[in-house]
Amino acid sequence: MLGAVLVGGIAGSLARIEQRLESLGGALRRRLVRDAAGDAGRDQGATSAQHRFVEGFVTASLVFCVGPLTVLGSLQDGLGKGADLLVLKSVLDGFASIAFAASFGWGVAASVVAILAIQGGLTALGAALGSFVPDAQLAAMTATGGLLLAGVALRLLQVKRVPVGDLLPALLVAPLLVKIVTAV
Repeated sequence: MLGAVLVGGIAGSLARIEQRLESLGGALRRRLVRDAAGDAGRDQGATSAQHRFVEGFVTASLVFCVGPLTVLGSLQDGLGKGADLLVLKSVLDGFASIAFAASFGWGVAASVVAILAIQGGLTALGAALGSFVPDAQLAAMTATGGLLLAGVALRLLQVKRVPVGDLLPALLVAPLLVKIVTAV
């Protein structure tokens, strides 16, 4: 598990996954907000409410869909290991959505479309993987995911800003290391 986090963390850092996810979020926000502002300039009927809606949609979609709990929870659910992480994530997202809705309005509610698409796709991927990956490799992936959750906790508590996005490749490395170790 620690070897997987080490190798996965190195690969993720070299690939700059965390930085790329943040850049993607910023680009989407700028693009959609700029388009909404441009539309408001062209159409006199458009208001700043459209701008708030788009900003709320983008912000909520990124916060709720780009994170380790999304990946880990969806895969764990798809693998038949229970939806505990998704339940935890939904409670956290629920509290965050209240705060976002106060600032951004209905755009936050519209983000449910992105959440369903991304989490549903990852759950389907987990279900597909479950029939191909042996139990020992699934256990390694689940244990590695638990360790990544500790990084999420450190971020949420603002103890340390752990680049958990860079550690996501560890979820792929863990089963591979188990296969290598059992072969040796």
